[in-house]
Amino acid sequence: MVDSEYTGHVEPHGHSSVRRFPGLEIRKASVGPMDNNAYLLTCRSTGSQLLIDAAAEPDRLLRLVAEGTRSTGAEEAQLDLLVTTHSHHDHVGALTEVAVATGARTAAGAADIAAIEAPIDVPLTHGDVLEFGEQQVQIIALRGHTPGSVAVLWHDAAQAEGGGPHLFTGDSLFPGGVGNTDQDPARFAQLLDDVEQRVFDVLPDSTWVYPGHGDDTTLGAQRASLPLWHERGW
Repeated sequence: MVDSEYTGHVEPHGHSSVRRFPGLEIRKASVGPMDNNAYLLTCRSTGSQLLIDAAAEPDRLLRLVAEGTRSTGAEEAQLDLLVTTHSHHDHVGALTEVAVATGARTAAGAADIAAIEAPIDVPLTHGDVLEFGEQQVQIIALRGHTPGSVAVLWHDAAQAEGGGPHLFTGDSLFPGGVGNTDQDPARFAQLLDDVEQRVFDVLPDSTWVYPGHGDDTTLGAQRASLPLWHERGW
């Protein structure tokens, strides 16, 4: 079973919201002046952790890591990976400080690395698989918001109730549409094509979507709006 109280809503600078599955805990927190969502994935068997988007407030993010560590009973934090969904400044503001403090490896889409002012250890491409503890996630490239934007997909192997798939989309997919493409028709077409072909066409409506800002959604809640997104062009 999973936590029934999780809603996908967190208050800026407030408490973390936690979702527990047999093999994984997901923690969501909002940080920084732009209310970015940061997500901590903790392997419940080993205590190994992956953090998605070290956006801002490094002290808060380190407390988030500590929360996950305490929940597994590990003696010390085991943050193995820092995955950045894209290069925009509001998603990387705490990346260097958290990486230095924890010794975690950093990963980002290969096409975005040059725009990130922090060392990136692992260049990511579409279809890559990252492992932490007994868990793994798949990388889905969603080009258009930035050239190297990526989403992070986790499947619950135990298939618990509400257990998956789970998709962390950065700023590429939100409730109500795809991410900003600066009114560039080519970028919009690329992003919407990727979102349709690599997300909606292959994942079920039950897929839970964790965006880079704001509340969560599901693919099922958004699927009927795809024609509208095409028509309006953003």
